[in-house]
Amino acid sequence: MTTPPPVLPPRPAGPGSSVRRALDSELAELFAISPQALMLFDKSGRIWQTNAPLQALAGRVNHVGELGEALVGLMGWPGDLPPVGATREMLGWIEAPQDQRLRARIRVRSAGTAMPPRWLAQIEDLSADDARDLSKIEITALMGTAGVGVATYDSARGWVTSSAGRGAGGGGSDGGPNTALMSIGRDVVEPASLPEYERLQQALRKRERAEVRYAVRHRDTGQRWLLSRVEPAELSPGRPVCTVVTLDVSEEESSRQRNAQLLRELSTILDLNPAGMAYLRGSEVLRSNHRFEALLGLPESSATGQSFDNLLIRAGVPGASARQALLNAVQQGLCEVEYQLPVSPQRTQPVWVSLALRRASEGGPGPSEIVAVLTDITRLRAQQAEMEGLERERELMFSLSDVGIIYQREGRIERANQAMAEMTGRPQESLKGLALSELYEDERAYLNYSAHERRDLSLHGRAVGERRLTRRDGSGFWTQVSVRPVDPQDPGAGAICSFVSVDERRRARETLLVQADRTRAILDSVLVGIVTVGDQGIEWMNRSARRMFGGELADFMGQPISVVASDDPEHPLRRTNWLATLEEGQAETFECKLTARDGRDFWVVGNAVVTGRDSGAGQLTFALLDIERRREAEAQIAQARASLQRIIETAPLAIALFDASNQQVLQLNQAMTGFARRPASEIVSRPPALWLTGPEAAALNADLHHAMATHEMVRRELQREANPDTGDAAEVWDMRIVSLQAGNDDEEQLLLVASDVTEQRAADEARLVAAISQREMLIKEVHHRIKNNLQGVAGLLQQNAQRHPEAAAAIAEAVGHVHAIAQVHGLQVGMTGPLRVQKVIEAIATSVQRMFGRTISLEVSGPSPQRFALTEADSIPIALTINELFTNAIKHSGGGDAAAQSPGNEVRCSLEVGQSELCISVRNRGHLAPDFHISQIPSGISGLGLVRALLPRKGAAISLESDGDDVVARLGLSPPAVAV
Repeated sequence: MTTPPPVLPPRPAGPGSSVRRALDSELAELFAISPQALMLFDKSGRIWQTNAPLQALAGRVNHVGELGEALVGLMGWPGDLPPVGATREMLGWIEAPQDQRLRARIRVRSAGTAMPPRWLAQIEDLSADDARDLSKIEITALMGTAGVGVATYDSARGWVTSSAGRGAGGGGSDGGPNTALMSIGRDVVEPASLPEYERLQQALRKRERAEVRYAVRHRDTGQRWLLSRVEPAELSPGRPVCTVVTLDVSEEESSRQRNAQLLRELSTILDLNPAGMAYLRGSEVLRSNHRFEALLGLPESSATGQSFDNLLIRAGVPGASARQALLNAVQQGLCEVEYQLPVSPQRTQPVWVSLALRRASEGGPGPSEIVAVLTDITRLRAQQAEMEGLERERELMFSLSDVGIIYQREGRIERANQAMAEMTGRPQESLKGLALSELYEDERAYLNYSAHERRDLSLHGRAVGERRLTRRDGSGFWTQVSVRPVDPQDPGAGAICSFVSVDERRRARETLLVQADRTRAILDSVLVGIVTVGDQGIEWMNRSARRMFGGELADFMGQPISVVASDDPEHPLRRTNWLATLEEGQAETFECKLTARDGRDFWVVGNAVVTGRDSGAGQLTFALLDIERRREAEAQIAQARASLQRIIETAPLAIALFDASNQQVLQLNQAMTGFARRPASEIVSRPPALWLTGPEAAALNADLHHAMATHEMVRRELQREANPDTGDAAEVWDMRIVSLQAGNDDEEQLLLVASDVTEQRAADEARLVAAISQREMLIKEVHHRIKNNLQGVAGLLQQNAQRHPEAAAAIAEAVGHVHAIAQVHGLQVGMTGPLRVQKVIEAIATSVQRMFGRTISLEVSGPSPQRFALTEADSIPIALTINELFTNAIKHSGGGDAAAQSPGNEVRCSLEVGQSELCISVRNRGHLAPDFHISQIPSGISGLGLVRALLPRKGAAISLESDGDDVVARLGLSPPAVAV
């Protein structure tokens, strides 16, 4: 696209005006075709002429001051402009479009002696030069780091570039291709590499693509291997170029030669190794030694190129096993298996071989490389089988013995069998390495036993005795211990110790000694009186019996037990046929009244048991339990139950007792029939579903289940509506259900207690309605008084504004705020419930119109605007915000009173209603500053600062922006700032 030449301002006609016009035209053409940014300006800073590059850099400007500060400083305007005939040249950074910085060269020169004097400024972009220099530095550093030499031959200019990194150099001719190849001449090339070097020279002469590897010998670094690559190209038609890249590959060549040497050495090792070895790629055998082929029964040099799994199958290995071994090696990296190769023409008897497969390369594209090692283990397997047989026999003797056996050395257990582990109560694994002293009660006991053991071993060659050991849980037990040394000549070889538990035998003996005393002590401690009666009368009685009879054993010894019987001739203790009617161990229970030696009468329940009949002398044992207190308690319980039943029957509460297992009514009072609205005969022994309506029965069943499951009191209120068909009035019952389970073995019961609270709820509802009505009346009165007081405050402020005109503007703003607050309280007087947003906007608009005499139009759009109401906490802040937006729109609409009243200059307010949000827009004629943003306004006590300070933090957002010739303020409200 061609840019039209700039137009110079017209000059007055006069002498030489045609020449000047020609010069101006030529200057305009120069400005148009110049790729550099040009500008002509005078001393005052007026810009006379610019070209398109300058306009692209700085935009359309008319004055030097409109340029960036950095560019003006580099130009030297206004104080450092060059004189006539001089040029000012500066380098520096200037601002460019899109917030970029540009390095530039600025030249300023006087345009001549014309009046007024003018200067010509040229701005040259140096960013391309910087990028070129940076690329050169980076390429040089990259080649130096990588050890690469690069040269390019241009048919028009010859060898134009030459760079070299690490590498070998040498003497030789200068210039030409040799310089590009890191000064490599024919005299430093190794004789064996001269053919390759000649091929490189020929490719350079013919400008053909080639890659050559050759060796040179440098006087400082010795022999080096180089790799040179020739790449022909064409800069432009008829201008061919050729680039040569030389790389030092000495280390790579050394590694290749070293690998070849290692391969030769490895081949020699493989041929001499007694194990069969093969190298695989996938399943194909690439190389193997003679031993590998011999073990598989293959002819010499016949394995190469064959499938490895097929070779194993031919040798007698199952096909699935051979393929699985190869697959495991590929997937896991290592596989070791053993096979038995059957008899074949090459083998007279079966042979056992061990096959080890190891992956030699990491997983990647292509088949995996695997090393296979095949070893003859026939002899090893035979020895192993023999050793395993001996080991099994020894292990059976050691493990299956019922005697605890340990092998100990230097005071620590080396091994123990399962019998010893069970004897000590420890895991068998934990006994290994355990100190022998840990098996004894304490260290002192272990040292004492050890001293006796060493003495017996030195005298008799073995030690036998009883010792007390401890189990893992700390309990002790007695064992018979036998100790024999492994090697009598070497005490350090350890000893074999066997342990036989004799704890049961010692315990039985001790038990027999204390059994009698323990039995008597137990009988003395029980609360049941025990009396033993023989042929001669009472023989023994425990402490409870002595206390029960009121005497000591000596007082009753030899007397019949009937001595404590009452006067009843049928008293159980007066019977004499106990031995004849009862069998050995048989018991008979009775209940009777006894008279103690001190004259006290009491009741007992007892058992009579016959013992000792097998020994020929039968004996009666009486067990007597004092039940006097129990009988008294039973009498009190019966009396309490009768009293409780009378209370339940006469109580004004509906009471019912349920069986928790089936929810049937066990017992109920008369009030319960009123709750169920049925007679008692239709309620007893029936679940609620048979005597209540469906919903009430289901709710009661759920409550009973919940009380039974949680064992907590369940409380619920049952409300019944009036039924005109039956004449039943509306009722409210307060129900409570609690579990009555006394113990784990008792059958669980549920108690329902219901009270009729219909009148109480009606009274509560009446009091609540009265309280709410009184509160509403008080709140309206308070709002009315607040509104009156605020209007009085507004009147006082207006009087002060008349007396102090200098503060009239601030006071008028405060009056507007007070009127807005008063409008909120005034609306709350005339309505019930929260304030509606539309009502608040209309009231504040009316107040502002009345104050300023300006028209505010209101437009409402959207579904059901009356749905949105202000919360009590946010009503006054939002009302003040709306008042401030109206006031601000009127103040800044401009144009005077006449213009303000003109059509199209009125303040317009729109209420846009959405589903759950609304937007209040206030529009007036005006303009905002170019960089204005409402977030830049600090919070304050007036203007937009007050709006920002009052706006709720959640559910409210405000914006102020230009829309053509109008300024639009938008206030968005959503919950929780408003309620829907």
